[in-house]
Amino acid sequence: MTAAAELERLYTERGKHARALHDEGKKVIGYFCCYVPEEIITAFDMVPYRIQGSQSIPIDEADAYIEPTACPFARSCFNLALKGEYDFLDGFVAPHSCDTVERLYHIWRQNKPSAFNHYINVPHMMGPTSANFYRKELEYFIACLGDWSGRKMDEGKLRGAIRLYNERRALLRSLYDLRKADVPLVSGTEITRVLVAGMGVPAAEHMGLVRQFMDEVKQREQPKAQKLPRILIWGNEIDDVAFIKLVEESGAHVVMDDLCTGTRSFWDDVPETADPLEGIASRYLCTHCPRSNVPQTETREKDLENRYGYIKQFIKEWNVTGAIFYIVRYCDTCELEGPDLREYLNGMQIPVLMIEDDYSLSTIGQLRTRIQAFLEMME
Repeated sequence: MTAAAELERLYTERGKHARALHDEGKKVIGYFCCYVPEEIITAFDMVPYRIQGSQSIPIDEADAYIEPTACPFARSCFNLALKGEYDFLDGFVAPHSCDTVERLYHIWRQNKPSAFNHYINVPHMMGPTSANFYRKELEYFIACLGDWSGRKMDEGKLRGAIRLYNERRALLRSLYDLRKADVPLVSGTEITRVLVAGMGVPAAEHMGLVRQFMDEVKQREQPKAQKLPRILIWGNEIDDVAFIKLVEESGAHVVMDDLCTGTRSFWDDVPETADPLEGIASRYLCTHCPRSNVPQTETREKDLENRYGYIKQFIKEWNVTGAIFYIVRYCDTCELEGPDLREYLNGMQIPVLMIEDDYSLSTIGQLRTRIQAFLEMME
């Protein structure tokens, strides 16, 4: 079986591999968002599993516990839990990434608890005092995980986990580099499959498949030149290829992203500091996310640059010519951040299409018309 086929299987059969590891006696810890350090879970010889929803399964049970005006992604995840899809998890960890996830943690713990349940309070402000607070939260997480498992944190294993995940981050950045060509060597649809497949398998195993996949990509026949719009996708959770595939089938190359399930989860390395936990805390707290409050500067122009300068670098290196914002409905953080980012990108002459969606495949037909019109406007 090719690496591409195995990655597609892992993407399609989500949770199956992690469930098998659980059945073999491995502890599998499910978690939300980009603020739970996988390095800590891995250093305890456990398997981190990023919890996902389903855009194809209707939310038919979760609405009895959480209002339907809450984030449909979070509700979908809990809906799957109520259906038993996450019964293989030995632990459940949620950070205060947003108010909905914070509330969902308590609802989940009350109605569908795992053997180990933990909440990480992540500061919204960025700065030295926030880093110290977050570090204390991680120390408490380690202590609780140790008490539950009967194991002690081995600093050598933690350092090894940091190196392992930094190696995977570098590998994924190399995979993204294959999209810099005039005709990208790998599509956004394929990238999404690779990333989602890696959310439920150990990092070392995922890295082996990614390396093989990259070798397969480089051996393909070079695609013919096409002068198509080069799109950056910005938003929150995209764990299904349907939307990315729709954009590409509508006549564009999806060459870059700023998503919770994309670059935010792996782009920056953990610095290998004398105190490994200090490096982990500084890296995760500085994740580029709309929920974070970046210190303001003197002028609005400088403030926007301070907040979004990293996206300018993405645009330059991947030759982005347009952006599509995919915002899951009722996501207050992205709804509030979107207009400022659109202003910043428009200042760079980058056209923007803002889409608010219900995290459902039923809206694909409606979205197709809007996306095609946007791409035609760019020609």
